[in-house]
Amino acid sequence: MKVAVLGAGHVGPVIARLALAAGHEVAIAASGDPARIEMIIEFLAPGARPRSTTDAVADADLVVLAIPWHRFATLDPALFAGKVVVDAMNHWPPAEAPLGTSEQVAARLRGARVVKTLNHVAYQDMEPPGGRALGVAGDDRAAVEVVAAFLAGIGFDPVPVGGLVAGRLLEPGSPVFGVAVSRSELEGEVQ
Repeated sequence: MKVAVLGAGHVGPVIARLALAAGHEVAIAASGDPARIEMIIEFLAPGARPRSTTDAVADADLVVLAIPWHRFATLDPALFAGKVVVDAMNHWPPAEAPLGTSEQVAARLRGARVVKTLNHVAYQDMEPPGGRALGVAGDDRAAVEVVAAFLAGIGFDPVPVGGLVAGRLLEPGSPVFGVAVSRSELEGEVQ
C-alpha cells in the first residue's frame, strides 16, 4: 500500500516507521519544500520519501493526517477526493462544540473517506504497538475496513467504535484518550 503521512513532527515519523516495517511504501509531507525535511526523515523514518503534500496525496492509497489542527485549514480539500483519510489529529474544542474533530474534517474534505484513529495514543506509546487496542471510527464501512487492516498490519488491534460521531470517544477528555485500554475496555465504552 502507498501511504502518505502528512506531518513530520512527533506522530508522523512514528506512523511512517511502523508502515515501512510492515512493507508499505511511505511518503512524508510537511508544509513547505520537501527538501527541508529530508534530514529529519532520513534520521526518523529511513526509507520514507519526502514529498510535497500534493504529490504525496496524489499517489497514496491511504493518507494519514498527523499535522497540528491549526494547519488543517491550509490543506486543499480537492486533493483528498476519493482518498481514504485517517484523521490522527487532536483538537481541544469546547465541550459543547457541535461537531467532533473528524466530523469537521469530513465536512471540509467532502468526497474523502475519513476514518478517526491513531489520535488517542501518545506517539511515545506507539512503538512497539504490541497489539495495543485502537478505536476506529468512520461512516464509510469499506474505508474503516481498509484502515483496520492497515492498523492490524502494523501491529495494533483495531476496534470499530461506530461512525464519525462516535469518534468523539477517541478525542481529548474522553476516558480512553491517552490511556492504554484493552479491546474489551474500549468495546465497553462504546456500549
